[in-house]
Amino acid sequence: MGSLTIRNLDDAVIARLKAQARENERSLEGEVRHVLKREVSRPPRAAEFFARADALAATTVDARQTDSTALVREDRVR
Repeated sequence: MGSLTIRNLDDAVIARLKAQARENERSLEGEVRHVLKREVSRPPRAAEFFARADALAATTVDARQTDSTALVREDRVR
């Protein structure tokens, strides 16, 4: 396993992490590990989502596309 050093971290951030660690019955190091793991495990951010959507759309360039707004309106009428 690797290790990481973080310099110049704001004192308020450290205080909040210490408080969270106490609330979660973890050490400060354990809390930081938990927060970092949680953050990098989250679903892709908007930019990644749109990049993936563009890549998928590029696979259907020759296919006729329907504006989803029209489909939603049509569905509401039913």
